[in-house]
Amino acid sequence: MALTVQDVARLADLARIELTDDELERFVPQLDVILESVASVSDVADRDIVPTSHPIKMENVFRDDVVKQSWSPESMLAGAPAVEDGQFEVPRILGEGA
Repeated sequence: MALTVQDVARLADLARIELTDDELERFVPQLDVILESVASVSDVADRDIVPTSHPIKMENVFRDDVVKQSWSPESMLAGAPAVEDGQFEVPRILGEGA
């Protein structure tokens, strides 16, 4: 099934992308190639193959959650150029009200 300009316009509308008429015309054959590629992969996919999320079997290895001696907040903040209320003070990077 070949895509039409109307199909691409509908996809652009759903994606909230504004396309010119020239862009719509240009994208029709490009998207057709993509759809044909996906269809060819779908034809090759075998129902006997179990879907996987990773090509090799992996297992998470967890360590015991053991409390250990760590840095104190005071020692961590001691080298900071600016501290306020026991926290690192950093320059504002977002505008007002953010």
